[in-house]
Amino acid sequence: MAITVPVLMLMVLLIIQFALWYHASAVAEAAAQEGVRSARVIEGTADSGQSRAAEFMVANAPSLVESTAVLSTRTNEIARVEVNGSLRSIVPFVQLSIHAEAESSIERFREDNR
Repeated sequence: MAITVPVLMLMVLLIIQFALWYHASAVAEAAAQEGVRSARVIEGTADSGQSRAAEFMVANAPSLVESTAVLSTRTNEIARVEVNGSLRSIVPFVQLSIHAEAESSIERFREDNR
């Protein structure tokens, strides 16, 4: 019993840790998508995409993801947002990183050449 209970507790904590990682990855992916939506519009900028993704992370995972970094780029054709961070650990010596990226083409007006 003295050996089984600590091992069982460790397994339960690892399951919880990986469930939190899965949730944080989904939140980071949604933040990247929100950032791209903001950056890809006609009057959007890379800064607007970066700030929208950062706001989304703060609003939806304020204490779950540590040291969140958002990188946003926009060219004439493509808007891209990357979200990186590290998951707050509940199991000692287990460090999991979070990475998500989203990319979309830029909205623009094209004349009808009929």
